[in-house]
Amino acid sequence: MTRPPKCRAVSSLPGVTYYKPAGIPLRLIEEVVLPVEGLEALRLKDLEGLEQAECAEKMGISRATFQRLLARSRTVVATALINGKALKIEGGTYVLYNCRPPNDGAEQEGRSETQP
Repeated sequence: MTRPPKCRAVSSLPGVTYYKPAGIPLRLIEEVVLPVEGLEALRLKDLEGLEQAECAEKMGISRATFQRLLARSRTVVATALINGKALKIEGGTYVLYNCRPPNDGAEQEGRSETQP
């Protein structure tokens, strides 16, 4: 029996969750899905420029797990760009951190989704 996936910590949900090639009708485009935690891995490593160990620590996962997640995420994005597919950001196994409710200063655990 396999172990259930550990939730990965993400700082926020993306404001935009769908990208498609210009000039091609939506009904003719195939989609690839990037999980929310995959976007967070790309943000931490490629945009923020953090070291792999720092990224893994921020997400609450091991370095090996982070490396696998990053590799899968880069493959999904490359597939969308090279093959002209739409990129949809959704699902995954994650919790939000740094969320503060308006009346309480304590950390709040965010939405957790699991996608097969």
